[in-house]
Amino acid sequence: MRMRFWAARLVLASLSLVLGVTVAGLNSAGTVLAGKTPSSSRSIRPQPITVSRSEFGVKKVDAQGKVSFLPTTKITLKEGEAYGWRIKLQNYQGKVKWREVLRLPKPPETWGTENSDGFSISADGTTATSERTQTSVNGVIENFWTIAPGDPPGQYQIQVYIDGRIITTFEFEIVAAK
Repeated sequence: MRMRFWAARLVLASLSLVLGVTVAGLNSAGTVLAGKTPSSSRSIRPQPITVSRSEFGVKKVDAQGKVSFLPTTKITLKEGEAYGWRIKLQNYQGKVKWREVLRLPKPPETWGTENSDGFSISADGTTATSERTQTSVNGVIENFWTIAPGDPPGQYQIQVYIDGRIITTFEFEIVAAK
């Protein structure tokens, strides 16, 4: 039996020399076949990401559908109020993969998101992590949350990561409506 195995390996090795194919790991579960290395190769390097501005605040939409952004760190605990961040990337166009970690002072009555892919909640219910790939528009990426019934007042925090490194941290407060 051992002799047949070595004979088969010798035949395959001979074929690899003739065909220019490398045969690796014949006696392992993951056999890998790789073709010839291209005669010319070039490194594909992603664009470096530099933040030129980051801001946190409230997004308002008027009756005509015009969107405006009001920078603030105090958000009124009013159902439907949209709060979040915008980050302007310097000289950047294209897709950006980001991760956001939202920490609440205590668990809300419910968690919800428009896109549950890449969304998770901590065991204690106080932290939500969202991962998205977003095409920047004029170098801007953004994400917003909407106040829902049962959201707690208090101190919140959002951390935004790009390429695994923290880009910015936003500290803000949700205050009861007067």
